[in-house]
Formats: sequence, structure tokens, C-alpha cells
Amino acid sequence: MTRLCKIAVPSLLLLSFTTTKAQKPMDNIFQSDSYNLSKSKVTQGTFEATALSSTALHSNYQSPVNLEISPVLSFKFSINGKDNEMVSGKNHQISIIAANGKFETPVIRFGQQFTGKDLAAKGVFLKPDTKFTIRLDMREVMAAFADKGFYATFDGTKIYKADFKGVFVAGSISPLIWDFDNLSNHKELELKDPDGDGIYTVTLEMNKAKEKKTTASAWQLTKNISAFPAYKSDVPMMDALYNLALEEMENAVEPDSTFRTGKEWAGVWTRDISYSIILSMATLQPKVAQYSLLRKVKNERVIQDTGTGGSWPVSSDRMIWAVAAWEVYKTTGDQAWLAKAYRIIKNSVEDDLKNVYDPQTGLVRGESSFLDWRDQTYPKWMQSADIYSSENLGTNAVHYQTNHVLSQMAVLMKDQAAADKYSAIASQLKKAINTHLWIPEKGYYGQYLYGRQFKILSPRSEALGEALTVLFDIADQERQKTVVASTPVTNFGIPCIYPQIPNIPPYHNNAVWPFVQAYWSLAAAKTGNAEALVQSMSAIYRPAALFLTNKENFVSTTGDFAGTQVNSSNMLWSLAGNISLVYKVLFGIDIQENGLVFKPFIPEVLKGERTLSNFKYRKAILDIKLSGYGNIIKSITLDGKILPQAKIPANVTGRHAVVIVLADNKLEKGKVDHAKDYFSVVAPLVIRNGENSFSWDKVDGAQTYSVLRNGEETLRTNGLNYAAKLSGEYQVIAIDKNEVPSFASEPVLIIDTAAVEKIGMEKIAPKSDLPYQGYTGNGFIEISKTKNAVIAIKVNIPEDGTYAIDFRYANGNGPTNTENKCAIRTFMVDGLFAGTFVFPQRGKQEWSDWGFSNVNPVKLKKGEHTFNLSFETWNENMNGEINQAMLDYMRLIRIK
Repeated sequence: MTRLCKIAVPSLLLLSFTTTKAQKPMDNIFQSDSYNLSKSKVTQGTFEATALSSTALHSNYQSPVNLEISPVLSFKFSINGKDNEMVSGKNHQISIIAANGKFETPVIRFGQQFTGKDLAAKGVFLKPDTKFTIRLDMREVMAAFADKGFYATFDGTKIYKADFKGVFVAGSISPLIWDFDNLSNHKELELKDPDGDGIYTVTLEMNKAKEKKTTASAWQLTKNISAFPAYKSDVPMMDALYNLALEEMENAVEPDSTFRTGKEWAGVWTRDISYSIILSMATLQPKVAQYSLLRKVKNERVIQDTGTGGSWPVSSDRMIWAVAAWEVYKTTGDQAWLAKAYRIIKNSVEDDLKNVYDPQTGLVRGESSFLDWRDQTYPKWMQSADIYSSENLGTNAVHYQTNHVLSQMAVLMKDQAAADKYSAIASQLKKAINTHLWIPEKGYYGQYLYGRQFKILSPRSEALGEALTVLFDIADQERQKTVVASTPVTNFGIPCIYPQIPNIPPYHNNAVWPFVQAYWSLAAAKTGNAEALVQSMSAIYRPAALFLTNKENFVSTTGDFAGTQVNSSNMLWSLAGNISLVYKVLFGIDIQENGLVFKPFIPEVLKGERTLSNFKYRKAILDIKLSGYGNIIKSITLDGKILPQAKIPANVTGRHAVVIVLADNKLEKGKVDHAKDYFSVVAPLVIRNGENSFSWDKVDGAQTYSVLRNGEETLRTNGLNYAAKLSGEYQVIAIDKNEVPSFASEPVLIIDTAAVEKIGMEKIAPKSDLPYQGYTGNGFIEISKTKNAVIAIKVNIPEDGTYAIDFRYANGNGPTNTENKCAIRTFMVDGLFAGTFVFPQRGKQEWSDWGFSNVNPVKLKKGEHTFNLSFETWNENMNGEINQAMLDYMRLIRIK
């Protein structure tokens, strides 16, 4: 593999309590070139939000996105909702200059780039309510369907006539979107050919006047929130935003006593609810938290929400549920809940151990935690099986903490053998994360390992994963400080990934998510980095104040809520993160399994007095008063008596007064890696030219290219081609003038044909009579829970070596981005477990779309071996009924 490029528990000076003179926070809390935060205002250019009181806010914010829209449109067409017209980044372009409110394109041929001659100059804007008609020539595609039965796209992919579902348009100006994963769900973007002449058309209304991107101009508390902790300080803006978040939390509780994910997101989602509970919902609504968590359980196992390739195990971050369940137990002490959660978590972990753990690296496979939108954080070439094989920072942090929590639960359940087992797994994961993902020259962890036979590390930072390594103590104390000081932070907050991916619209890419920012705030506080903390808290308060709601996300480059692909108001994990700043940072409330410990952190700019009354902890109610600044407690009392170790015991009952005075200790000036928003260059598209050579097109902005062989750089070149002298798996990375790399290209296998063996599956089991096309040989077989549930394959290995084994398959049970019908099988070699194969969904009813499964490398001795592909109980997917794929052939490649 190659790399391209705790608050210390406060010192308790247990002195008798003495009154100190009143301190006031500084008026200017945070200032930057982009925006300012003061005690009662947020200002950003001409926009201003004001806290009129602790229950009222005013904002004049209006999104600039629709005020001056350029008429220059970038767009492309899509068969069946996939990005398959031209190479990624190559688009049509035209200026929508309307006459009499209408504009029509010339007829554009599918697959042939069109660029208008007279693109609009700067200062020319798209007129409101423009009727825009697009005309597309699909006659060449239709002729190919008629003559050959399929159309071959620019990269050679065959789209069969039987699989043709329609043609859509994607683009850069609303109502057009760049979201290919969901494009086919937008029927208004589908082009039609009513007269059958092969010219498809659609008419769209551009820049609708009624779609002005504004939010409410005022907020006034209307709900009774007296049942929840009341927060009061000398900073009206923070008080008001806390109360706004409490009101939005009330809005999020559904009639069935579960949490709604967001105003535009109905229902309970596993990762959303879990991250929200960890931040603050366990404290505020423990019963609703329990009901919500149980909604995401089936067969005593945690449900993975729909995701890439048919959900689990391509997406495998469902286990953040375990960390949330543990948070609920620590908060309530509910023994029945502990026993139930323990069972569910243990069952789920045992399934994961069979399906997602990589014995080679010791890491867990699966999509990035919460970053579950393929193109937003992965290279375009990576298919669902490739994403399953990736080993991501955030997802591995989640699995580490899950095993750590499960071990702690096992101790309480008096199951020492299980405690030892899961503790050992957690230790293994921690070691693997620090071995394979740490980038010493950057001072933070890489995004993920990715590739096929030979994985490399993506050097992009991944904000949530970086924060979790600090909060879960995966990083040691020195690394924790380095991570917070070194991970890039841009003008409006910490972006989900950095640098950004070009030609991908904002959502996870080029975006800041307030809930991620909240975890970053907790990490900054834990490391004692006051500068990072103030900036991070401000990055949460700015959008909440200006937008007057806790939005799901906003664009990193502009700070605006408009422009991301999807965005919800009243977003649960965003409001939970807002509240967590008060509980977990300022008051430093750390709820443990045997008590509540205070570890307050008050930057000097926020010095002063603050109270948190009516705070419920198990069977007690706490009224807390906190004064001073710093992170060292000068004195702390419970009902006037010194509180040892700043710890409230778990068995406390009744109402109590807690008074905390901080020592006003000067905090070491922390470092922040202030970075400009930055986009890497695109990944090269590598084309095989001959048996041993390949080339790639020039990448705009690239200065050099790194050629990798088997995951290691073998050449740095200015050229655009390479002749391989050695066999192996090759990739190319484009590098810009600042030495920032692109993603690596799709691997190209240069290997002697004698080293590759293909075994047609129709020779192993009865071939299917289903009418699908595109297979090789004489047919294919069907695997399901009832058909070919166990397959034995006899192979004769010609020489000792390591062999990469995969299958060519089809799965038309669902689209690539939703549903839950990923097929899963256990792989045995000579009776011993050798891995898991996944056959993710490739398109709804697209059974003639063939691709490859993940790769399992196996060391084999010369001679005969028996491979078994079987459906086992632990291979149940999230659907539970349909676990089906078509298999064309098995491929064995000798790689060592």
C-alpha cells in the first residue's frame, strides 16, 4: 500500500467556594473575513441576524443563489438515470437567452458534445420563468437497439434494449440536478418522443419567481419547553439558538413517539438517530430515543438503511446504533434496556465479523459513515462492489467504538469471555486504523483504502472520521492534538472531505454539515484547542441564526443553504449538535456508566456566568451554575459541599444545586489549519491500447502523473502513456501544481493471459432459462435463497501462489443507490472460511448489466481444491426475502 501524499480531566483545586467578581463575555466572539459573531448578532456582508431576546430572533438573510443566476447551463443526458453519455466532466453547454420567455436548444446528438458559440457574458442573468425546451437526437441509440440489440456507451458498457427505461437530462441550474443516483426518480426531467421520430424533448421552467430562496425573517418561541433544561448566559445569541433547537426538537417528535429525521426527511434513519442521540437526545428524550432505536431493529439485529448497491454490507455503519444505545443506558441506568441492547448489538457484530472484516488489514469494509452517496465521496469508476471493498476511516471508528462498548456491556452482563473477545477486536481495529490510515506528514488520517487487488490510501481528510478518532481515543493524546490542529478548515467550517472533488455538486462534497461540526467542536474541546473550538462553535451558530432553523447542510464555498442537492430544515442531528455545545462543551457533562462527571471548557471570549437548570440525570434533577473560564475547575460543590472528582454518583436522587467555578486559567493558543476551499483535478481515464500498454487524456490542471503498479508508484511522468514491462495492476493519478493528487484511475490489469482462468458457472450448476443478455459462454446461473444456495466448484491450481478470485454477475433487483437487496454469499476453500462475496444491485430490472463482485485473495497450493459458494444465516441481507443474483463466470487471477 502507498500513501499519496482529551480535555485532561480538569485539575480540581478543591478550595472552599469564594465569590469572584462578575465577568462578562467579550462582545466580539468570533471575527473572520467571511462573517462575525458577537453576543447578540451574526453579520455576514449585508446580512444580519439579531437575538432580540432569549426567545426571539430576527434575520434578513436571503440566499444570493437565485438573485443573479448565470444563463450558462452545463448539462448532459442520461440513459436510465446513469452518468453514461460522455466521460465524467465532459458536458454540453449553452446560454439560455430567452426571447418572449422561451428558449429552445438545437437538436443535440446523444454522446456528441455540444457547446454554444455565444456564451453569455458576466453580468447577464437568466430571466425568471423562462420556458426552456431541450431537443435530443436518440436515433443512433435506437438504431443500435434495432440492429444489435444494445447500445455501447463511450466506455464500452452495453445497454440492452430490454433494459432501456428512458432518457433523462441532468444539469447545473434548477430544476435540473447533477444527482445521477436519483435522476430516474425525477420524471419531470425525462425526455419523451411522442411521435416516435427519435427526437426526444422536454420543456422545463427555469428560475421560477416563486422559488426565491428565502427563509423566515423572524423566530419567536411558541412551544412550551419548560420540561427541558433551561440555559441562560450573558450571550443572548447562544441562549436564543439553544431555545430554537429545543423547539425544533419538539417539532421532531412524531405522534408515535419516535424522532423524525428532518422536516423534509420523514421517519427514523439509523445513522441520523444514532448520531443525534449521542450528541444530546439521550439526555433530553431518553424514551423517544429508545423507541426510535428499536424502530431500526429487525430479527434482533440493527437495520442498515437503504444505501449503495442494496444496503448492507456495502454500507456497514449501522453499528453507530450501538454507541447510541450505550449513551441511552448511561443516561438512564435502565437494566432492561441494557440487556436488550446487548443482545441486539452482539447479534449484529457477529454478522459483521463474517461479512465485513478484512483479515489482511484488520480493518472493516464498507461505505463511509453517513457519506453514503457514491459520487459525492468516491471516484466515478468505483462500482458498488468496489465501495464495499473500501475501508473507511469513519466507518472503522464506528466499529472500533461498537466493540469497545460491547465489551463494557459484557462486563455489566457478567459475560467475561465476551468482554475479552470484543475488547480484543477493538484493540485490533485501533491498531489497524493507526497502521493503515494515519498520514504522518499531514498530521491526520486518510479517507479510506480503495482499489481492487492492491489498495491505496486516499489522502483526503474526512471530518467526521477525524473527530471520532479523537473522541473515541483511537488516536493517542499527541495525535489527537495534531488531528485537530492539522485537519483543513475552510471559511465557513470544516468540510466533510478536503480537498473537494471536481464536477460534483455540493451535498457531501463541497459542504459543511452542522452535526459533523458539532463532533468537531467536541474534539476541539477535548484537546484543549480554544481557537479551534470558538471557530467551530461559530460555524454552527452562524447558519442557525441567519437561516432561523437548524439546516441539514450548506455549501462550503459560499456558506449558503441553497445549492446543495438536498437540504432539510429542522434537521434532527443538526439541532442535537447545537444543543450539545451547551451540555458537552461548555458544562462539560460527561455521562459515564457509574456517574456524571463535569469537564467544562469555556474559552476566554465566553467568560462569565451561565446556568443550566432542570437538567435531568437518572432519578435526579440538577440546577447548575458555572462561572469563569478555562478548563480547570477551581471549586465545585453539590448543595454547598465539595464534590470529589467533580462526579455526581449514579444513585443520586432528588433536586440538587451544583456550583462550578473555573480557575480562569490561560489556555494554550491552539492551532487551526485555515485552508482555502480547494478542488483536486479529475482522475485520469485510462484506456488500454494493447497487450502491455495504456494511455490517458490530458487532465486540465495536471502538472504530472503518477503511475502506480500494485499500489506503489513506479513512475512520475509528464507523458500520457505507459508501456508496462512487468505484469500487475496499474493506476494513474493526476497531480496539480500544488502537488495535490486526484483520485486514482480505475485499475488496469496487465497480465499474461495464462495467469487468468475463467470458469463458466453454467458448467457448475444448471443454467438459468431467464431471458437476460450480455453473458459470456453458453449461459449463466441463478443464485437465491432457494436456487443454488450451495455451489461446489472444483479447481485445479497449476502452481503455488496468491490468487485473486471474483465473479461476473448481474443483480437487477434495485437501483445502485437505494433499496436493500444486495446478494451475499460465504466463500469457503477446502472447507475453511475464505471470505465473503457481495453482488450489489446494478439497476432496477437491469438484468443485462453485468459487472464484477468484490475480490477475495487466497493463497493456494498447486493441485486440486474445492471452492464453496453458499448462503448462510449470517448472509441475510436487510431485505430478508430477496437475496438473488445471476452468475456468469468465476475468475481466478494469479497475482503473486
